[in-house]
Amino acid sequence: MEGVLRSRLTSEALAQEVGEGGLPMKYVYLIQSVKYQGRRYVGVTDDIERRLAEHNGGKSPHTTKYRPWVLKVIMGFDDESKANAFERYLKSGSGHAFSARHLW
Repeated sequence: MEGVLRSRLTSEALAQEVGEGGLPMKYVYLIQSVKYQGRRYVGVTDDIERRLAEHNGGKSPHTTKYRPWVLKVIMGFDDESKANAFERYLKSGSGHAFSARHLW
């Protein structure tokens, strides 16, 4: 299940998903500020609910002043290195253009 786009998943469904060989999934996620619509953030995690709560709880210095955040896109990877590489790509110049056309 490489790079599968997910729109809405319950916490139960997320908890049950595992990658190849029973390994936990890594998720590349895109969040958007509710108050400042132009503010967006891309990250990678193995626990979407916890990470979103951290962003909204002010635990990330990069996102704290633009709270609250809403989850826009989740992509699941069964390979951690591919998830990390895709996150880095989305944070690059061409990745910004790709996400503006296809994800936001």
